[in-house]
Amino acid sequence: MAVLSLPSLLLIFSFVFSAALPEVKAQQAKDEPYVGVNIGTDVSNLLPPAKLVSFLQQQKVTHIRIYDSDPEILKALSKTKIRVIVSVPNNQILGIGSSNTTAANWINKNVAAFYPDTLITTVAVGDEVLTTVPSLSSMLMPAIESLYSALVASNLHTQIKISTPHAANIILDPFPPSQAYFNQTISPVVVQLLKFLSRTSSPLMMNMYPYYVFMQNKGVVPLDNSLFKPLTPSKEMVDPNTLLHYTNVLDAMIDSAYNSMKNLNVSDVLVLVTETGWPSKGDSKEPYATIDNADTYNSNLIKHILDRSGTPLHPEYTSSVYIYELFNEDLRSTPVSEANWGLFYANSTPVYLLHVSGRGEFLANDTTNQTFCVAMEGVDGKTLQTALDWACGPGRANCSEIQPGETCYSPNNVQNHASYAFDSYYEKEGRSTSSCDFKGVAMITTTDPSHGVCVFPGSKIISNRTNTVIRWGQFTCFLGTDYWCHLLFIYFVTSKKKERGRWSF
Repeated sequence: MAVLSLPSLLLIFSFVFSAALPEVKAQQAKDEPYVGVNIGTDVSNLLPPAKLVSFLQQQKVTHIRIYDSDPEILKALSKTKIRVIVSVPNNQILGIGSSNTTAANWINKNVAAFYPDTLITTVAVGDEVLTTVPSLSSMLMPAIESLYSALVASNLHTQIKISTPHAANIILDPFPPSQAYFNQTISPVVVQLLKFLSRTSSPLMMNMYPYYVFMQNKGVVPLDNSLFKPLTPSKEMVDPNTLLHYTNVLDAMIDSAYNSMKNLNVSDVLVLVTETGWPSKGDSKEPYATIDNADTYNSNLIKHILDRSGTPLHPEYTSSVYIYELFNEDLRSTPVSEANWGLFYANSTPVYLLHVSGRGEFLANDTTNQTFCVAMEGVDGKTLQTALDWACGPGRANCSEIQPGETCYSPNNVQNHASYAFDSYYEKEGRSTSSCDFKGVAMITTTDPSHGVCVFPGSKIISNRTNTVIRWGQFTCFLGTDYWCHLLFIYFVTSKKKERGRWSF
């Protein structure tokens, strides 16, 4: 990903188009916008392909982008409904662009061998080539054209698109969007690319990060605008040329791309946001890389896309987006944020719980109300004890159940006691993501940590009018759905026998 450079920035945002694109309208009627995820592999103990695909299905993820064409992942995706963008790594562009045979072999090996059992939708040629590897710029279009010819030869060119992802800084003066234009030093390549995209009905792929816009322009770009937070009319960003109102930075970035294309007389290519996101952790120089901000950005992003909100310039078309990224890539180097863009840790537990209820089943198991805050594994005892003392002391968590003789005292170790105290504090604070941190030693999980007669605070509230949880010893049942549970309930109520800690509602 590239850090966005803004030579000039105004408080008000804009765009110059006023006419809607007929092609865009037709496309909008045909396709529903979606939210996909990028899957990087700089991860310790990355899930094996079969388990990865199972996890994606469990989370109702329908679109993914991978940064290569891993055959094991593509095999595992076979016969699923998950659609995938495969990628040509930057270091293969020279060879493919220099030889039609090499391009044909690449398509045969990495696309035709798997399609249609594996639903490959697009081939992404390189990543941010024009800005990160400018020496390859002259080979980018030859590579794209050669790969397209290979798709035609395989009769796959109508099913599978070809494009290349760009860093947002190929666009200069992006704010207000009405002033945006492509960097003239790369215009010759961009002109060729846009003609190709128009001819083949392929998207302009853009990696867009409001996080970097905000970080480089604090004091000018408000945080709320970067996070899709609701704004009063006075805080909306107004275009001085078109008087269009912008309520978030991403929409302005997308419209700056449309305006840049219009300046090159292209008006029938759609924008696909191939990367966007917000880091959940950073170093001292990145104080806004927090769990709360990451949660807010990605939750509001998903709502914005699935609500088909469009942009001020093109309310009739909503760009699909790919969140960067599925897992924290813990093998990434500094800065700290580089390793903390994921929605999940490598062990598949969520970094934070997205707030996207009512938006279908996407990331379903990451949006459940059955969430718990527990101590991370592998943290030294002294650090955990300090966090435990704070939770039971100044944090005012209810720690009565982890006292000697009580139901959650055993096992008598700091890991167990800290998990109970953390979950108690998390529940008391309304299960906000920021309340499950404890200086980095706690994490949110969807797995109930209750054990034996010990019922964690989060488990006690998992009930509704017909489904009350009753626990007695090793026995668990649901009042309202279980005949024997009713008998157990009646027995205790009528006999008025209640052994402390032996049963609970």
